[in-house]
Amino acid sequence: MKRKSQIVTLAALSTVAVMGASVASAESTLEIVKERGNLRCQVGPPSAGYYNLDSEGVWYGLDVAMCKAVAAAVFGDATKVEIQSVSSQARFTALANGESDMLSRTATWTLSRDTQLGIDFLPPNFYDGQGFTVRRDSGITSALELKGAKVCVTTGTTNELNLTDFSRTNDLGISNVTFEDFNVRDDTYLNGGCDAVTGDKSSMAGNIASFPVPSDHMILPETLSKEPLAPAVRHGDNQWADIVRWSVFALINAEELGITQANVDEMLATSTDPNVLRMLGAEGNLNEGLGLEPDWAYNIIKQVGNYGELYEAYMGGGELGIGIDRAGTLNALWTDGGLMYSPPMR
Repeated sequence: MKRKSQIVTLAALSTVAVMGASVASAESTLEIVKERGNLRCQVGPPSAGYYNLDSEGVWYGLDVAMCKAVAAAVFGDATKVEIQSVSSQARFTALANGESDMLSRTATWTLSRDTQLGIDFLPPNFYDGQGFTVRRDSGITSALELKGAKVCVTTGTTNELNLTDFSRTNDLGISNVTFEDFNVRDDTYLNGGCDAVTGDKSSMAGNIASFPVPSDHMILPETLSKEPLAPAVRHGDNQWADIVRWSVFALINAEELGITQANVDEMLATSTDPNVLRMLGAEGNLNEGLGLEPDWAYNIIKQVGNYGELYEAYMGGGELGIGIDRAGTLNALWTDGGLMYSPPMR
């Protein structure tokens, strides 16, 4: 019965998604965004590293930077973005029915989401994996020691299904304790309502940092899943998908070419590298297929930075970062053994 209910729910969402895509196809997303004068970009409830609020209520984080990059590409102004905080349960429907222009919120790219919800995923901006957080004094050192445990998990996420699969595969009899809000999830764990909490490891690292005594908690070594976290757009608008896709690639390519927020003007004025000149709009016509101005990528780097700068600022050791080392991980550039790779911009 539970499986039947899940299928019905998915089918209903798919119907809404397809209807939304059909309605939105009458006018291109680029036209809608330009006429409105800002980009509606969807993130989740505040979460360290990806999308968070400062003391003045201003959003910042790696996923927020993706929103700003697209706004810079479209308007030449990274501030022309409306950040929408949407729950995990409503996020895909809100994108498919046109309430949001793009989604940039720790969403895992999966086959069913990509093919059944009326949305298209674009290049991942962070490669993550699911793990468990436990109290150090629990004596638990491996996820395989969680037999019969109660584990807090956010519902409507891949984490919930991964947890069920992990328990079933290893015959652990784990009880899923589900929550719509990850803050309530973590409060329940901290108050003893669960033996462990599960989620993407990067998110858990950020959450632990906000616990009253972070050193009382630890992330277990096992990684349950592949979690390629990627922005997404509504299905059926190839031009808009190209704009978001190549905005992400521009961030990565800029890092590979050594173009930073600080030196982009100097690179534009003095570089003789045709790859740099084409990307920054001084040569060629890379902008024409996107329907953007020649300096679209220059505006991204000038106003937002390159991927490495964003990683350091929000995921790494920057003042607002959550301290996740990048070296040797999947999030390093391909030239450093990672998966961050941009196709040629030519």
